[in-house]
Amino acid sequence: MPNLITDVHTTDATVPDVQATAPIQHKLTEHGVKPAEHYLDSGYPSADLITKAMKQGVHMVTPVLLDRSAQAKADTGFDKTAFTINWKTRQVRCPAGQTSSHWNPVKQHGKDAIVITFSVLTCRECPFQQQCTASELGRRMLTLRPEELHENLARARAEQKSDTWKNKYALRAGVEGTINQALDITGIRQARYRGLPKVRLQHAFSATALNIVRLDAHWTTGPLDRT
Repeated sequence: MPNLITDVHTTDATVPDVQATAPIQHKLTEHGVKPAEHYLDSGYPSADLITKAMKQGVHMVTPVLLDRSAQAKADTGFDKTAFTINWKTRQVRCPAGQTSSHWNPVKQHGKDAIVITFSVLTCRECPFQQQCTASELGRRMLTLRPEELHENLARARAEQKSDTWKNKYALRAGVEGTINQALDITGIRQARYRGLPKVRLQHAFSATALNIVRLDAHWTTGPLDRT
């Protein structure tokens, strides 16, 4: 069967991709074409969105941003995966076997988070301190999301490293092909009109045109070349 466009979502250029994820999934559900798997690029997911989509029966197949801590970037120290989290006792154990001293639920950028702090006395005497923290106080701090969000994000980060996930995500090449086809056939790189409502209409017409081209190819000349 031909791959057809089922929804068009147009926003101002300043709107981040991540703000479009939930509205797109909501509209697809309303249209009766809710995806079991939703393939997106790295600009669209977040721990909150992945978790919410899972509860609604949608599995987001998308590369999530990796840990941006100094230790993870350098790949020489102890990143978050090296720490063991006990959600029930609200404590974290470090690679040296020491436990955290403070567990502080906070709000960061309007979202729930947890700041974990290890004691200065514990970290200063640790033989792994240089591998663990560059803090002027000499102690390690971690920032986590709430348990469900943290676990879902950690699972997604682990999955995207596997060959199975990479082979699966290769299907998204069809999305890039659709964008190129829209550029070549309908010229959507430039808006023909001013104002978001008119640009939305242009995009809707462009999507309709692509669907007609694909249906015509399916009915008259066979499936489009997918290689």
